[in-house]
Amino acid sequence: MKAFRELSTVEMQEQLTVLMAEYEQFVAKGLKLNMSRGKPSPQQLDLSMPLLDTVTSETTAETLKEGTADDLRNYGGLVGLPEARKLMAGIMDVDAEDTIVCGNASLNVMYDMISQAFSHGIAGQTAWAKLTEPVKFLCPVPGYDRHFALTERFGIEMIPVPLAADGPDMDMVERHVNTDSSIKGIWCVPKYSNPTGTTYSDATVRRFAALSPAAKDFRIYWDNAYAVHDFDQPGEALLSLKAACAQAGTENLWYMFASTSKITFAGAGISALAASPDNLAEIRGRLSFQTIGPDKLNQLRHVLFLNGMGGVRAHMQKHASIVAPKFETVLRALDDGLTGLDIGEWTRPKGGYFISFIGLPNTAKRVVDLAKDAGMMLTDAGATYPYGNDPQDSNIRLAPTYPLVEELEDASKLFVLCVKIASLEILLA
Repeated sequence: MKAFRELSTVEMQEQLTVLMAEYEQFVAKGLKLNMSRGKPSPQQLDLSMPLLDTVTSETTAETLKEGTADDLRNYGGLVGLPEARKLMAGIMDVDAEDTIVCGNASLNVMYDMISQAFSHGIAGQTAWAKLTEPVKFLCPVPGYDRHFALTERFGIEMIPVPLAADGPDMDMVERHVNTDSSIKGIWCVPKYSNPTGTTYSDATVRRFAALSPAAKDFRIYWDNAYAVHDFDQPGEALLSLKAACAQAGTENLWYMFASTSKITFAGAGISALAASPDNLAEIRGRLSFQTIGPDKLNQLRHVLFLNGMGGVRAHMQKHASIVAPKFETVLRALDDGLTGLDIGEWTRPKGGYFISFIGLPNTAKRVVDLAKDAGMMLTDAGATYPYGNDPQDSNIRLAPTYPLVEELEDASKLFVLCVKIASLEILLA
């Protein structure tokens, strides 16, 4: 088929009539499809059920002291079990002593870091709540909607930064960070970024490490959520931010976050924070007021179940065998249905949880509405931009992991159909 722009007005109208008839057939099916969130499927969660058998009523008292003199059922262990710290450090590519193991969600840790900056400040600097000028964050776009929602919750002004195939526009990042003291942070998902699947290049990581912030309390918020989530082997490599900063002499520039939420159980995993010794000393100082210790039994379960980085990689290969066919199904539908029409482009990630689709300007909201009316939930158009405002109204995040492959076949065909309809409508307008 010719590119849509090459069709005459009459041909576009005829094509739209045919597509709308096909769309009504989908509506009549009464589908209930959901590609809105990056959730592990039940089949993925089933992989970790043996984790529940690692600590039982028969577990010995000696095991319950795993690597420590303390009984793990009791108070204490502020920074986490030594073996859990080692496990999470391996996932984040840092050292165990850089790491604090926390509760079940890294998002909660990120929220806390922002909250503490507002209430108590960072590195002896004025608490953000007491500043007279606005607090600002840089936000690579398209990006993670929960980062943006968290930031907006605190009234932080968000500045979008375009995300390219090798990472954020570093010229723009350097210009803001190195000259504006109101810029206090930047959100980064450096490997298999949400939603594009981008992995930052070595050059990009080194430019991050070489930043000279105007604000002494500026930090890179490095959310390494998909550090081990390769499904197309070999996966992509991410240069260690810690090592790059050490080489550049900017050791205190970063905070790093990760969790097992998409490794074991999404609602009952473990999370971790990593940072430099100076940053960790500050964080540990406030933790002593905030908690008497984390859930060490859950940390022990993960240590015993995952059994080091070799076990993590083997476990993630099982995830890949479930996830990869789903991505292949969606990408095949996009290729077969839209190639050559010149109405959209899409990413081809080697890992992570999302595909990013860029359609014609002013079509994303229409596509999402059409899909919803036909029984398929997609992420809200605009969600991948600060304040839910995609200035082009063109980006849609696709989340293939939760539905079954058979469901994705219908969902992908419906999505392609909605893209065609919305594109013809805007070209005819």
